Amino acid sequence: MNLLVFGGGAAGFFAALSAKSSNPSANVIILEKTAKLLSKVRISGGGRCNVTHACFQARDLVSFYPRGHRELLGPFHVFQPRDTIQWFSERGVELKVESDGRMFPVTDSSSTIIDCLSREAEKLGVEIRTQQKIEKLVKDEDGFQCILKDGETLKADAVILATGSNKAGHEFAQELGHSINTPVPSLFTFNIPSFPLVDLAGASVQKVRVYLEGTKLKEEGPVLITHWGFSGPAVLKLSAWGARELHSRDYKISVRFDWLADYSIEDIYQILEDEKQNNPSKLLSSIRLFPIPKKLWKRFLERSDLNPDLRISTLGKKGMRKLCSTLKEDRYKMSGKTTHKEEFVTCGGVKLSEINFKKMESQKCPGLYFAGELMDIDGVTGGFNFQNAWTSGWIAGRSAVTSNGT
Repeated sequence: MNLLVFGGGAAGFFAALSAKSSNPSANVIILEKTAKLLSKVRISGGGRCNVTHACFQARDLVSFYPRGHRELLGPFHVFQPRDTIQWFSERGVELKVESDGRMFPVTDSSSTIIDCLSREAEKLGVEIRTQQKIEKLVKDEDGFQCILKDGETLKADAVILATGSNKAGHEFAQELGHSINTPVPSLFTFNIPSFPLVDLAGASVQKVRVYLEGTKLKEEGPVLITHWGFSGPAVLKLSAWGARELHSRDYKISVRFDWLADYSIEDIYQILEDEKQNNPSKLLSSIRLFPIPKKLWKRFLERSDLNPDLRISTLGKKGMRKLCSTLKEDRYKMSGKTTHKEEFVTCGGVKLSEINFKKMESQKCPGLYFAGELMDIDGVTGGFNFQNAWTSGWIAGRSAVTSNGT
């Protein structure tokens, strides 16, 4: 049994390991076009590697995938975050849960994950070949022929495509009969021209509701102010759910921020009114009644045409209403996005209706399997894209070496 895995990332590695452990006699080869293996694993989570998310019910888990939520329900009953945790634990890698549900190795180092996967590949006897330029993939009556740039031809009974958002992988799938939903960026930050908060880069608010005006899309969570606009989990999640909508608008849209998602306008008004009665001499800038950083609060006062150095006793009804409006309906014109190139995630890929998700096998080309982001599947930030890689890789690997006469 000869199996070729295209792609040396998380999905490709896990598919190869799953295949080799399921069928030790199989000849499993990973072909990676670059000199680096597991590059996204290395830089994920700021170099800590956000391995998965502490969400253990399949129906809850699928809700974090803008594309692929229906299709992943079955696979997550087969291999889900609990299985990921157990797999790494059995190989000496313990994971920890952070307050937001993200899971990292206790070492806080992505090298721990890379070393574990690399050791397992060596132990099982998976062959890894880097800097492999694949010219052509051909299906014939005996299986597949993979023609390399140097003229070498590799024969295989089955092939797993795990090339991420790389164009070449989509082209191989197309040549073997598949349709591709055009990839567009997902998980990106919002650029705001002439950004009025640029000098406050680094400030964050923990619970903000963010809306894309003119759509039904909204998201809630932490927001981070950057030098070019807005980032943070709420913005990144909104970019994922709105990936196609934002692409169709050329990333030009009005974005509205409710900086105090837990408060109504009436709540804010009454809190300020009470403070005005109880502490009339207090400066507006020194008010600490809401979960907003000091410098950002001062900027909101200025955006409401209020002098931060005046006493709260001078705050009239008009100023109060303007401040409430700024805090609950703060609008900015988005024009463009920023993606971190190495962590680039796309919405798009192999059309999901053409895949048998019980096996991760092509319905167009028997013996061809898929894993990871090559498919039109993407999750929000928080470890969900890696979980898709582990799950689809696990199923594809096992299926590929047990469904072809072995």
